[in-house]
Amino acid sequence: MRRFAAGLAVVLLVVAGCSAVRAQKTLVVMAAWASGPERATIEKVLAAFIDATGIRVEFVGTRAITQVLQSDVRKGTPPDVAILPSPGDLAGYARAGALTPLDDVFPARAAVVGEQWSQLEQVGTRNRFGVAVKVDLKSALWYDPSRLANPPKTAAELRAFSRSRPEAWCLGLAGVPDSGWPGTDWIEDILLHQAGPEAYRAWTAGALAWTDPRVRAAWETWGELIGGAVSGGPGTALLTDYDDAGRGLFSTPPSCWLDHQASFITGAYVGYLNGHSYAFTRFPPLADVAPASVVSADLAAIFRDSPQARQLVAFLASDTAQGTWARDGAYSASRTLSSSTGRTGTRAEVTGILTSDDALCFDGADLMPATMRTAFYRAVLRFVDEPGNLDTLLTQLDTVRTGAGAKTWLDVPCG
Repeated sequence: MRRFAAGLAVVLLVVAGCSAVRAQKTLVVMAAWASGPERATIEKVLAAFIDATGIRVEFVGTRAITQVLQSDVRKGTPPDVAILPSPGDLAGYARAGALTPLDDVFPARAAVVGEQWSQLEQVGTRNRFGVAVKVDLKSALWYDPSRLANPPKTAAELRAFSRSRPEAWCLGLAGVPDSGWPGTDWIEDILLHQAGPEAYRAWTAGALAWTDPRVRAAWETWGELIGGAVSGGPGTALLTDYDDAGRGLFSTPPSCWLDHQASFITGAYVGYLNGHSYAFTRFPPLADVAPASVVSADLAAIFRDSPQARQLVAFLASDTAQGTWARDGAYSASRTLSSSTGRTGTRAEVTGILTSDDALCFDGADLMPATMRTAFYRAVLRFVDEPGNLDTLLTQLDTVRTGAGAKTWLDVPCG
């Protein structure tokens, strides 16, 4: 793991809580990046902030950010700033009065990131409580262009591809602490591209039952696509880490041909390209519906208000910080940053989608209340293990939906 020199004054913590850190009177930043390239990048960003301001920062990286942050908030020892992977959790903290509104920090935010991202940062309220630190495209099918010259680009081609190749799909559903989430991305993409943006918005807002025929059809379509077409078999996917699944694209011979995954997966690909390259094609429409893409974001929020915390959040949203993420392979919603880059190649194509006026719909599981999101993850794993129990799974999921309470859901525009 990369470490800063002591002179940079960034103390990388592996402890879960912030109580001991609080006595040091520095800004504490928490995020889910406990290791890997994303942690390395946030370290660079924080080092640049320290150099620019002289403000000390201590970083807490934990994959169990939901559990750790909830505990610290209850104890009254939250970090100054947390970067959350879930707008649903952000909205929950905003409703509980745990966050500082950022409207005066970003008075003209929509002009920088577009109305879609600006609305996500407001998490269904009149105030902005979060700011997108990095963003990703999820409606993408990744492949090796040297081995697959014509990836499927229509519904018919997608279905034919799955039927004709017993190892059509790379699939890994394991991922600490939330195994199952790659499968939820599949369901979301299929529902959006099969039932359309309005049905997708109603579903993510808790207004469409899990037992609705359109939702059921999305699960059935996923089962049809991956059934008999997953490298190693669907059961293997339960034990395969999501960031290892795409390794088969570049092995010799290839053990799978397409990886349905978010744009951040290219950070994992770099470790095992073996001289190959990657490209993506957008997830195709599966019916006559309005075109749209599923996207996601990591959102920074202030849990302890101070001028220094506001400075940090403003810096995280700046093109200086966003440019650091971009150079390390991540993506930004900043239109001013994207306008200064070229428009060729895979990275530019993804950036163009994320910063355009294309219809963008936010990751459904990330928008849902925590109880619903967790139940969704688990249902995916059970469906892959026992696809014949779909009716029972959907009934159970709808029970969680109705029990979550109307005020816990987010209604964010889609498309």
